[in-house]
Amino acid sequence: MLIQCTKKLLSELKVEPARSSEIDERFSWHANLLTLNRRKTVVLMNDSSRYIIVLHGLKAKDIKRIDEIIIQAIRETFREEGIKDEVIETYLSKSKEISFTTTKNRSYVARLNKACDPVYLYEGELNQQSLNQIALNKNASRLYVGHGTKDYIKPNQALYQDLENLTRGPIFQSDAFLLHIKLNMEIHSIWRRAIVPKQITFPELHETIQIMFGWQDYHLHDFTIFASSPSSLNKRKRMDDRQPIVNLVCDTEALNYEGEISMKLETDEKLLDYLPVEILYTYDFGDSWEHEISLEKVIDNYEWNYPVCLEGEGNTPPEDVGGEPGFQNFLSILEDPNHPDHEFMKDWGKRQGYQKFDIEMINRRLKYM
Repeated sequence: MLIQCTKKLLSELKVEPARSSEIDERFSWHANLLTLNRRKTVVLMNDSSRYIIVLHGLKAKDIKRIDEIIIQAIRETFREEGIKDEVIETYLSKSKEISFTTTKNRSYVARLNKACDPVYLYEGELNQQSLNQIALNKNASRLYVGHGTKDYIKPNQALYQDLENLTRGPIFQSDAFLLHIKLNMEIHSIWRRAIVPKQITFPELHETIQIMFGWQDYHLHDFTIFASSPSSLNKRKRMDDRQPIVNLVCDTEALNYEGEISMKLETDEKLLDYLPVEILYTYDFGDSWEHEISLEKVIDNYEWNYPVCLEGEGNTPPEDVGGEPGFQNFLSILEDPNHPDHEFMKDWGKRQGYQKFDIEMINRRLKYM
């Protein structure tokens, strides 16, 4: 494996650059050294896929064994992508021993500098307890990057294609959870059933719910975890009768408010560490849209690393409609073409994201989230 370093990083590593040689770009990475929060940070960008791996908080002892840390970071990050262990080990075995050299040319340096931009963007979400920034790696590698003069790629998708070409077979295999997610409403039945990979994080689950229900992510959200075991879908306990044990919140400001329930940031928290329990996902604390999440079963050998919506019912209310009473008023105006506000409300609903439940469109978006 070839690590092509900026002068700043080579100086920090105190290594003599190896002689440059042509190598399969799938096993070649460019690397830069940044300082974030006064801590040394290395950004690696794969030359073929443009996938990003970030190592944050490196100390002198880590620099001395940077080759081991890079290999482990690749292994951990690929595993969190849902890639099979045998595929990861095939990639690493074909990569051979790490050698460090200078950057290839100005074009690759420009790409590397672009790869550093999202690292600054996600600087506030750096995990200070870990060198390998897995959540950042995944998030940054899902942003489109320029590839040639007129083309764009998503690094994570390009990585998957590279690994499929390398191993000539399927690269994903994981356990998964079958979830039932119901929007709590008195009158309307709005729900979705979905399979999600077992390694899904709560921020990823949030994004999944937003896509499946057609929300626009305009507002804050949180997850309330209950101590009780899940009940039957047909005989659900009232939420008021269940004991909440923790609130997973999406922003640090929420941690400043004292409540009866302990709070934690959802960043890096995984669904598998809490199941089986019942979970309440609340979106938009003004309209207070509550979604009950229940585990139906665990699925073995799931072949994808992204969620899939299996079925659902009901159209999600438009954003900022005013809760269920506002939604009911909105629907009554839509159903009455003679109402003076009918055309206005129809246009307003479109602008607010109100649309029919479209499972094909949902699954297209889930695949590339």
